[in-house]
Amino acid sequence: MVSSLNIIDVARVTPSNSDSTESLTLPLTFFDLLWFKIHAVERVIFYRLNVATRSFFDSVIVPNLKTSLSSSLSHYLPLAGKLIWKPFEPKPSIVYTPNDAVSFTVAESNAHFSRLIGKEPFSSTELHPLVPELQNSDDSASVMSFQVTLFPNQGFCIGVTAHHAVLDGKTTTTFLKSWAHLCKHQDSSLPEDLIPFYDRTVIKNPPNSDIKLLNSWHSLAKMFSGGKEPQNPKSLKFPPSPVIDPDVLRYTLELTREDIQMLRERLKRDSPKELRLSTFVITFSYVLTCLIRARGGDPNRLTGFGFVADSRKLVNPPIPSSYFGNCATGTFKVPLRAETFMAKEGFLASTRLVSDSVEEMDESVVWKIPDFVAFWTQLPLGTQIVSVAGSTKFGVYGLDFEWGRPEKVVIVSINQGEAISLAESRYGNGGVEIGFSLKKQEMDVLIDLLHNGLKM
Repeated sequence: MVSSLNIIDVARVTPSNSDSTESLTLPLTFFDLLWFKIHAVERVIFYRLNVATRSFFDSVIVPNLKTSLSSSLSHYLPLAGKLIWKPFEPKPSIVYTPNDAVSFTVAESNAHFSRLIGKEPFSSTELHPLVPELQNSDDSASVMSFQVTLFPNQGFCIGVTAHHAVLDGKTTTTFLKSWAHLCKHQDSSLPEDLIPFYDRTVIKNPPNSDIKLLNSWHSLAKMFSGGKEPQNPKSLKFPPSPVIDPDVLRYTLELTREDIQMLRERLKRDSPKELRLSTFVITFSYVLTCLIRARGGDPNRLTGFGFVADSRKLVNPPIPSSYFGNCATGTFKVPLRAETFMAKEGFLASTRLVSDSVEEMDESVVWKIPDFVAFWTQLPLGTQIVSVAGSTKFGVYGLDFEWGRPEKVVIVSINQGEAISLAESRYGNGGVEIGFSLKKQEMDVLIDLLHNGLKM
């Protein structure tokens, strides 16, 4: 049976203090401009609730979520605003004016809830109706939008779409924690660690870094349009989203604490050199190796990987952990040959590369951000780049709005590239959840590789 979605309501939710005359403008920093033209980040948070009848949903869940969302937006005014690039300004800004609001969609689905939260692969297309669209045009773009969907007598989910040029994963999840806190405690005040820090003077841009990043985005847009100049260089429209093939599947692997320790011991035994064997290094190296092997093909084909790290503690002086906006820097290893990972010692070689990349993450890497977009313009077409969305440090399984911990958290937007998603285990046992999105044939091979590699 093909699942269907019934839209019940589309509302505007304003901050609870929207009757004030307060306006706010935040110019984008070079950390933000790194993600200026990246597709929005889409998450779905699933909650099992057997008493989730339509009546309970309409009278309790939706009103409580809307009221607490309004309260939390009063602390996070920019989220209700818009991204705007004024004619004579050198770069875009986030602008909030009184009575700005976020879109809040209420829906009902007949999809198989148990399949969406289960451990078996399922079609990626089943997730798309559960995430709201983010309004965007040449002149402006919304920052965030929300959707709450009922699965009668099974549970509900919260879909969140966020503009990556405005906020990174840490800021997004800090906001979600704030919303959950206010919903659960029926309060209007936040703990100190959830109050956003807006002072942008703590970001020390390298000279001309903003212009360099925007010029790189311009060059990238020109490259993808076959050398044609963009019609509107200041357009805030997202690039067209790729069409997701119905054959593309989603799958979530859980590596337990014991799995990770077993892989750690294997690497210690096989490596003559001491490596940085953190949970991230082991997890990412393992799935990177399996992904490149699952693709197969010519051993000489080009591959590579990349990941980002929170820069708040990398710079000196450190940036407050509650800083609102993007504050992440990335590192990439490209080009590499597929044979590096496909060889017998592929997992060890992968771990050496990832370990070295993590060790190299320091303040000097942060200031190279303006070079990253330019890097993509020089990348040969067809290169398999495995990147990471999410983090085990975000604590997404602690998002309790009053109805318990999430049953599953999914980053839907990895469908649009070759990224994997990471989160801490939903069971709180020190494990890691890794999300994949691949065509069925490749996914079948990958699942075998992932599980067989843990039996060695």
